[in-house]
Amino acid sequence: MIHQTYLHQQHQLRRSSALLSPWSRPPPLPPLCPCPPPPPPLLLLLLLCGRAVDLRPLMGWSPVQRSDSRTRAVCVRDDEEGHLICRTGDVLQERYEIVSTLGEGTFGRVMRCIDHRRGGAHVALKIIKNVEKYREAARLEINVLEKINEKDPENKNLCVQMFDWFDYHGHMCISFELLALSTFDFLKENNYLPYSISQVRHMAYQICIAVKFLHENKLTHTDLKPENILFVNSDFTMTYNVEKKREERTVKSTAVRVVDFGSATFDHEHHSTIVSTRHYRAPEVILELGWSQPCDVWSIGCILFEYYLGFTLFQTHDNREHLAMMERILGPVPSRMIRKTRKQKYFYHGRLDWDENSSAGRYVRENCKPLRRYLLSEAEEHHHLFDLMEGMLEYEPSKRLSLAAALRHPFFTSAPSSDQAAAKSWEGSRDISR
Repeated sequence: MIHQTYLHQQHQLRRSSALLSPWSRPPPLPPLCPCPPPPPPLLLLLLLCGRAVDLRPLMGWSPVQRSDSRTRAVCVRDDEEGHLICRTGDVLQERYEIVSTLGEGTFGRVMRCIDHRRGGAHVALKIIKNVEKYREAARLEINVLEKINEKDPENKNLCVQMFDWFDYHGHMCISFELLALSTFDFLKENNYLPYSISQVRHMAYQICIAVKFLHENKLTHTDLKPENILFVNSDFTMTYNVEKKREERTVKSTAVRVVDFGSATFDHEHHSTIVSTRHYRAPEVILELGWSQPCDVWSIGCILFEYYLGFTLFQTHDNREHLAMMERILGPVPSRMIRKTRKQKYFYHGRLDWDENSSAGRYVRENCKPLRRYLLSEAEEHHHLFDLMEGMLEYEPSKRLSLAAALRHPFFTSAPSSDQAAAKSWEGSRDISR
């Protein structure tokens, strides 16, 4: 009798489920999600009875949580380029609440987040694309950042500080201290108005401190440029230039951090043939003569020029033209480098193969001039800066100025009296709250 009753109930359940309208059935699975396992028997019974059930937690899906509990959780999804799809208010790892997007690159996105395990402090969260080559690059960057944290736990050497990292469904995520605009973005938003000589001095000193620390720990950054030097705080004062009829910004604090260690390379690691962003690329890299820490020093020389004048020293995208610009600004490429390079196609009879009467030749002649002719003032401190840049822009890597020597240069040690106290502060305590 009991057996007959049970069979009758099962028959009724099958009939009732067959009569359910499409709108009373469970919704279709969202696109791009992996196929879930079959539901357990209890869940199936509840569905057949017409009970409303949220399938996702029971079926093994991983939601991007929302800080607003009234908002329904959504499946973790990527867009067609591999970026994590997320919105303001999403919470990752039950910790990082997304506030806004700070920037985007080929690697992924950087989001401003509230870190609920750091007392609600705001941090920058770098979310790498779910693409293997970018994941691997992120792992290498994390390795470098962990080394930096280990060697400089108090963050005295002015490299950006990593707080945390984790793998979020194929997206490597790195949490950093929140910084402000890059020195390039501030320059751009200020109509490329150059920084003052005292501002250049303070930023140059900090960059040399940070990169010297890397070099002492057998690291080469390989991608130094104004975009990778970030202000700690980019607040500014505004004045009106009557002569130029425009508003001009002056950053209040020139405290900076060196960022982006995605291409940083240890001495013992494989050295890629080509490194650095084009405009900041050293001649030994272009000529494929091998590179090491001095290539960073060359990049710093290019950066200081850009800070001082507001435009790029080597504005080109072609190797031959780049070498022609170097020769116009710095003199001829040393014969030893010409003899050793595999790139003989750029040379003829021991000299750069370059037609000065071509359109490219005229462009270089009209837009480049010997380095000292770019001086904006004959004041001693300006000449000191150019002497420092000449040492950094030495062709031969073995003769190029080291950063230890750079920090002893008169540009820093013989600063005007108004900067003397600041110089002592930089050397003694790394106090950059200027």
